[in-house]
Amino acid sequence: MAFSDARKELDCSICLHIYTNPVTLRCGHNFCQECIEDVLDRHGRSGIYCCPECREQFQVRPQLSRNITLRNIVESFRSTAQEKKEEKKESQIFCTQCIHSPVIAVKSCLHCEASLCDDHLRVHSKSPQHVLSDLTTPQKNRKCSVHEKILEYYCTEDSACLCGSCRLHGDHQEHQVEALEEASEKRKENLTNALQKLVKKREEMEESIKSLQKYKRKVQDDADGVTKRVTAIFRDIRRQLDILEKRILNKISRQAEKASFPPSDLIQDLEIKKDNLSRKIRHIEEICNMTDPLTFLQESDTGDLCDTEDGDEKDKKRCDKLLNGGGDLIATEILPLLHTGLYDIITGVNKGINIPEPAEITLDEDTAHNNVYLLDDKKTACRITKNLNRPQLPNIFTILPQVMSSQSFSSGRHYWDVDVGGSSQWRVGMCFPSIDKAQYYADLGNNPVSWCLERNANQLLVKHGYKSATPLAGNASVTKVRISLDYEAGQISFYELVFPIRHLHTFTGIFTEPMHAALYLGEGCIKICRENQEL
Repeated sequence: MAFSDARKELDCSICLHIYTNPVTLRCGHNFCQECIEDVLDRHGRSGIYCCPECREQFQVRPQLSRNITLRNIVESFRSTAQEKKEEKKESQIFCTQCIHSPVIAVKSCLHCEASLCDDHLRVHSKSPQHVLSDLTTPQKNRKCSVHEKILEYYCTEDSACLCGSCRLHGDHQEHQVEALEEASEKRKENLTNALQKLVKKREEMEESIKSLQKYKRKVQDDADGVTKRVTAIFRDIRRQLDILEKRILNKISRQAEKASFPPSDLIQDLEIKKDNLSRKIRHIEEICNMTDPLTFLQESDTGDLCDTEDGDEKDKKRCDKLLNGGGDLIATEILPLLHTGLYDIITGVNKGINIPEPAEITLDEDTAHNNVYLLDDKKTACRITKNLNRPQLPNIFTILPQVMSSQSFSSGRHYWDVDVGGSSQWRVGMCFPSIDKAQYYADLGNNPVSWCLERNANQLLVKHGYKSATPLAGNASVTKVRISLDYEAGQISFYELVFPIRHLHTFTGIFTEPMHAALYLGEGCIKICRENQEL
């Protein structure tokens, strides 16, 4: 809030002056105690009291609460205003010629050592020795401290103001000296130029700050959007996993219940037959314990004592069939269901987050150097010593062992994978079609129109433009590389295809031409991995 606005908050809305003994009504509005009591006295005649500010009504005369905090603020403000008034009065300089009444001076004469008002300034001498100055400049600072003469010159070598005696007889006789006005104008000109540069620099900084703030807001907005999407994806994954889990558990339960019926029936039959056998065994044991031969022979002369149960062989076959032919429930029923369910969930997630499909990349033989041999599939390039003597087409790399892709990308997000395990010296990356293929500075990454990841001397580096290569930390024994392009965002990223995937570097810029994949072969072979190839 501006100072003037804050000052208005200290005025009583009744008397329109600064508060005196401020009090507060129940509705929260403040008034001078005397002002509000006078208003309430008038309201008492009608029997209805109300706030002059918000018109809230009170059935009985409202109690007035002293506002100590507001009173302290008012007193502090009054004290400060009085001090400023006194300081202003003390700082005023009055005309020395006006002897009857004080009149504020507007200029000082250094020669007369007098302060002059407008009237006396008009009749004052205009001769050169009467030098006029602003009242803000102390008189003693306008004169030489040695010769007590007016300072009229400026020594540029010592950065000192001089009087006439200092210039003629002092230490500045041989120095470069200028009139104060001339030196002042030059200094003002220099300061004005410096000021313009500083203002321009400040404006540039303000623009940079605005751009950074805009970028920061964009990053935060993007992060918020991604957070919402990821949260929704995980929520949906958990929901689908819960459904899949219930489905599989129900399947296990049903299969187990179904598989338990035959064994249960067979167990019941075998239990009955086992009980019959147990009774026969006990009867035979009792007979065998008899000592009287006649009784033994009579009791044991039953042909069914030693007979086995009918269907023993059939029961054994049923048991063997159940034990050996039931199969693995997990392998035959559950794993296929689990695999299909998880695959469907992952497929749905990939569609939901719009993961780009791998780009189909083939190498353009019309750009390949004569020592770069391409296999028939146009996905594998090898460095050879034999010169292939291809026709000298306009787009061929004539000096460096490089090759570009047939495909180009001028929008969207794309990625492809490269197997570099067959070479110990290589570069993989991207370039504009305008790269000058007949020059040494067409070296991939060593110019403003190409970007690359390089392995050289058992070290990983990234290159772009005419800058020195930037080494990357970590193991240089990379066998598979993923190259990702986001054309609109102006980003080229490199990843090592390990588990988990490792980000190596991201270039950021502005792409003004279509982008081609490009390879440099120091030796050995490099292969573009086929679409959806398992790495």
